[in-house]
Amino acid sequence: MELTDLKKTWGKLSSNRELDEEQLKAMLSKRTKNLIERVEQNIKIGFIILFAFFVLIAFDEFLITPLILDTENLTAPNWLLFLGIFSKTLIFTTFIYFAIKYYWVKRSCDMTCDLKDTLTKIIDTLKLYQRLFYLALISVTFTMTLGFITGLFQESAMELKSNRVPFSEIQFDQLFLQIIVSLVFLAVAVGGVFIFLHWGFRRLYGNYYHKLKQTLKELNEIDD
Repeated sequence: MELTDLKKTWGKLSSNRELDEEQLKAMLSKRTKNLIERVEQNIKIGFIILFAFFVLIAFDEFLITPLILDTENLTAPNWLLFLGIFSKTLIFTTFIYFAIKYYWVKRSCDMTCDLKDTLTKIIDTLKLYQRLFYLALISVTFTMTLGFITGLFQESAMELKSNRVPFSEIQFDQLFLQIIVSLVFLAVAVGGVFIFLHWGFRRLYGNYYHKLKQTLKELNEIDD
């Protein structure tokens, strides 16, 4: 709700009273408290999602991936394993850092900060987490892409080697079709993961980040 909307709403409720600065600040303070409580609730949801994510990762790392590699007689290169560990660790550490920093800022502001300081510090915390989250998201999708391409290359090389097919006898129309299908599958898989996690971040934190920024803007308008 914009500052002008707040004033219009108050005018409808009480036509004989003007909405002064203190009343506006009280309304903005109540809105800020509601938004902060929503973010806190979503942090708890984030912990549940994080736990489910790592259960899924463990299931893939210790069951699905070893089974596929053993069936196809493939081996994952060490650099790819390192990238996988790095990207997953980045997701975990960025969220834990955000949660700790958020609760520390909120606790300190409950005792010493006024409304503007509270809004500024909470917004800065969410802004930092937004940057870290997308850094981790890019790392995950990049690792997925490299893993898929590496696996596809290894599988194709092993198939040619086992069948002893000379490079000159490769049917490039079939090879081209296989590459296109693989790239489409890769784009759908990686794009789907990126869009889903981007949507989840916006639902849990992004929308409240923008609402808190709007509230701070309205508070500055009152002070000006």
